[in-house]
Amino acid sequence: MKFNWGTGIVMAFMGFISFIMYFIITMNVNDKYDHDLVTEDYYKAELEYQNDINKLTNAKDLSQNISYKKTNEGLLILFPNNIESKDITGKVFLYRPSNKQLDFETNISISKPHLLIPDKRLVDGRWNIKIDWQYKGNSYLYKESINY
Repeated sequence: MKFNWGTGIVMAFMGFISFIMYFIITMNVNDKYDHDLVTEDYYKAELEYQNDINKLTNAKDLSQNISYKKTNEGLLILFPNNIESKDITGKVFLYRPSNKQLDFETNISISKPHLLIPDKRLVDGRWNIKIDWQYKGNSYLYKESINY
């Protein structure tokens, strides 16, 4: 077989197409490249985003907002001292960006102005915490990225 310009161009195209096909198949088959959305129902969550903005604004208007600290027992979430603890309702959602199997949600049911997330439920590393809570008809939201 004689090697000329036409043969070289065809071989270059075949090599390029082979590389692209290898890349596409590898990206679709290998679990290492599998990335999920943060939420399964993305569009519904996007439509409710204005409610979250309003709740964040309400939380900023408080004289004292939620805070947290790491203790030997776990993560201690401190609610404002100037409100009645027993009237607080809502949910705490902890999201682990690197492993969705570690994500969990818990209801807020407290008699003291704090909530303890046990140490055994949390793994060291980065967590996103979202506290959606209500007090006497007003809704508030606290979002934070923490390193535990």
